Amino acid sequence: MRLGKLAKAAASAAIVLAGLFLLQRLLVPKYVDGVVEGAFVAEYYREEKDFDVIFVGDCEVYENFSPLVLWEEYGINSYIRGSAEQYIWQSYYLLEDTLRYETPKAVIFNIQSLQFDKSRNEAYNRMTLEGMKWSSSKVKAILASMKPDEHFLDYVFPILRYHTRWSELTASDIRYLFDTKPVSHNGYYMRVDIKPAENVPEGKILGDYSFSENAWKYLDMMTELCREKGIQLILIKAPSLYPYWYEEWEAQVEDYAEEHDLPYLNFLELADEIGIDYSKDTYDAGLHMNLTGAEKLSMYLGRYLREEAGLEDRRGEAKLRAVWEEKAAAYEAEKQAQYEKYGMKEPG
Repeated sequence: MRLGKLAKAAASAAIVLAGLFLLQRLLVPKYVDGVVEGAFVAEYYREEKDFDVIFVGDCEVYENFSPLVLWEEYGINSYIRGSAEQYIWQSYYLLEDTLRYETPKAVIFNIQSLQFDKSRNEAYNRMTLEGMKWSSSKVKAILASMKPDEHFLDYVFPILRYHTRWSELTASDIRYLFDTKPVSHNGYYMRVDIKPAENVPEGKILGDYSFSENAWKYLDMMTELCREKGIQLILIKAPSLYPYWYEEWEAQVEDYAEEHDLPYLNFLELADEIGIDYSKDTYDAGLHMNLTGAEKLSMYLGRYLREEAGLEDRRGEAKLRAVWEEKAAAYEAEKQAQYEKYGMKEPG
């Protein structure tokens, strides 16, 4: 009799837990329509982990570089672990998380986020952190990122955060209840439309141009981690005209790179050499590159990675080549769909 009651109680508990799980899956944002950037971090886990290059950083990596170009032109297998307003401590823990699965030959970090000493927005935190698989790296990333009004349990049980999202549910929340569609191309977010950079505002005068101790701490940790693992860390600054990149910030990065013997590529300074045309190669007035701009940047970066970083051409590997043939087909299909959407003809 007692065993029967225990079995019924266990069954009831299982039903309640299953119901809560399904409810949580329904209410958590799927990021497949509209704001898709929240899906980028999770997409990495679907991949075969054999990348030569891993990018970490914010929109200045995932909107400005095309892994397909790196593959097709140079045989470099790469992935962008980027997310919206990714802070440097999040980049560090995403790198730490990545090293649980593989050890790339090079890591590329975009230094724009050095300007932040703490998280500014819970929504951006969640777009990075919720996509990470659970590990000690994710726990540390959450603790390093939470704003004062956030709670750790809200990340463990997202239903506590999204329980009021009923009015925002769409058909996609049901369709992608257990699985989702890819929204990036190895972490690259494609846009083909054009909005020229005009009347770009100058930077405001700051009271202090020094990067914070917290930012430097995580850059030091990233540098040390890469050295321990035999990975070449490459610092970059994307050619974004806005937000403004101050000369005082540039000087600090140059000094750090020289002190730690790290390569540093400032694509703002290299834009003319690369052939960036801010009247044609940006879709949002100079904040990010569109497809033509990203492909130009990737051509330049790929040549650097082959000639200066010594990365090998892997296009002779049949299995990897087959993977990229499938990726190239998806890339081309989205490109043509976007040109049709915006009523544009492909440059050629």
